[in-house]
Amino acid sequence: MRAAMAIFYFAAGVLHLTQPDKFLLITPDWIPAPRVLILATGVCEVLGAIALMTPRLRKFAGLMLALYAVCVFPANLKHAFEAIDVPGVPSSWAYHAPRLALQPVLVWWALFCSGWTRWPFGGGQPPSALAAPRAKRL
Repeated sequence: MRAAMAIFYFAAGVLHLTQPDKFLLITPDWIPAPRVLILATGVCEVLGAIALMTPRLRKFAGLMLALYAVCVFPANLKHAFEAIDVPGVPSSWAYHAPRLALQPVLVWWALFCSGWTRWPFGGGQPPSALAAPRAKRL
C-alpha cells in the first residue's frame, strides 16, 4: 500500500509541475499566488512520495500527505460544484461523487502507510511508537 501511495503522489506531483494550468482552473479564488502554490504542491507531492519510502522520513511524510489531502479538498469541491470543465477529466457526478467521498480515505491511507495508525488491520491498537506508556504493576 505504501508503494502504491508513493506512486500516486509522485505522479500527481509530476502533473502539478508539468500541467499547472489544468489545476489553476479548479483553484479557489481566495488562494494567493495560485500558480506558485500549484507548483509548490507538485514539489511537495514528489518529495512526500520519496520521503514516504524512506524509513527515517516516513512518519513525517505521512502526516504531511494527510494534511495535504485535507488542504486540497476546497479545490475538489470547487471542481465539482462549479462544474468546471478540465480537459481530460470527467465532468459528471459519476466522477466527482466518488472523488469527494474518497478524500477521507486518502487521509487515512497516508496515515496508515506511514505508521500513524494500524486501524482497522491492527485491532485498533496504536503503533508502539505512539502507544501510551503502560502502568507498572505493583
